[in-house]
Amino acid sequence: MNYFEFYNIPETFHPDAAALKKQFYALSKKYHPDFFANEADEKQQEILELSTLNNKAYQTLSDPNKLSEYILKQHGLVNEGAKPQLPADFLMEMMDINERLMEIEDEGQLASVTTEVLAIEGDINSELATLTNGYEDLDDTAKESRLNEVANIYYRQKYLLRIKESLSTFAARYGR
Repeated sequence: MNYFEFYNIPETFHPDAAALKKQFYALSKKYHPDFFANEADEKQQEILELSTLNNKAYQTLSDPNKLSEYILKQHGLVNEGAKPQLPADFLMEMMDINERLMEIEDEGQLASVTTEVLAIEGDINSELATLTNGYEDLDDTAKESRLNEVANIYYRQKYLLRIKESLSTFAARYGR
């Protein structure tokens, strides 16, 4: 079942945190397995599945990164093993950073590359915030277009995450 439908809220990249928590607690109480201990096995299994669904829905909807991925998957825009077409300028910038990572010899160079990567991440996050604000108010055609742009950002974030992991490895070498 779709998590948004399960929580009876519209699809959005920015769900109300208090409303989510309230719905999570209400459903946790409603589907708590202990309240159905004397029911038939089928009913107990059904409640266990609903309780699990509630937990997964809350974990996903309350985490912005999981939420973006979930929405994109719901629309078939993110698939395991997909080879996205990233913008050439972004790929060139990442190649340049990767080359500089391989040439790092001191903390100063590491700090410089780290600062650049964090600035790129900030720009990407800002672009994502702009695209996702007001998403739920768009018509279906505009949503589809917006989701394609969000998917592009999602894949850039994934790429950047690998660079950040490399930076962490280098930072560990220098005792940071």
